[in-house]
Amino acid sequence: MVERSPENEDSARAVLASELRHLRGTSGRSLAQLADETNYDRTYLHRLETGERLSKLPVMETLDQVYATGGLLVRLWKLARLDAFKDKYRLFMQLEAKATILHAYAITVPGLLQTEDFAKFSLSSSPTPVSPDELEEAVAARLGRQELLQRDRPPNVRIILDESALRRPVPDPKIWHDQLVRISEAAEAQHVTIQVLPFAAGVHSLMGGSLWLLWMADGSGVAYLEGNKSGELLEEPAEVERYRLSYDQLRDAALSPPDSAAFIRQLVEDSRP
Repeated sequence: MVERSPENEDSARAVLASELRHLRGTSGRSLAQLADETNYDRTYLHRLETGERLSKLPVMETLDQVYATGGLLVRLWKLARLDAFKDKYRLFMQLEAKATILHAYAITVPGLLQTEDFAKFSLSSSPTPVSPDELEEAVAARLGRQELLQRDRPPNVRIILDESALRRPVPDPKIWHDQLVRISEAAEAQHVTIQVLPFAAGVHSLMGGSLWLLWMADGSGVAYLEGNKSGELLEEPAEVERYRLSYDQLRDAALSPPDSAAFIRQLVEDSRP
């Protein structure tokens, strides 16, 4: 889903790059001094200032501290990372950032739960060659979504994982084990509920792909259908309601949260390298 957007002076990414240059200039720091202070490579910092690269969230948090900007750079980064996505998915992410309730059915490990190593493998497995820079940027954009789970007031999240998502390991046993551990740990968070839909549940109406349902503070909702190479955002209330009913049926057929947690813990034990 990640693609490069044309750079222009009005893009959020360009604004962030300009602000980074301005802050370093007014602070009187050289790139070498900033690199020493932050422990990030000076070439990498330069590419952030030119807009050539999109950082991960911790980089912006560090620079916010260095420049004492009160979270300004993190806020600009949240806007800039949207530039890395296609139009429909960008709109979905904007809505996701505002949602108070997020329900999902996933046939693969969703980005909200992925480790960095798993995300790298997943994004690099495309038949289309990806350069190291493009891969790192795609990983940063994907992992950036996890920021919403770390907020002071995160949304209430319920994810139904198809058993197939937990039965398709990557070749590296350690990466797969660490990924299962991440899922198991996520299920322990107070605002996150994970259920497993077992193969025994049989055929169902959402077998064609993954589904995301977002509910806003005003009670409105949207549905996002995600296939391997496409996505469709639905905002018509009748359509959203139809997919909500399909989701409720899956939730009824899935293992209970405690049974799901036990199921995943067993997979964690079985996957130890």
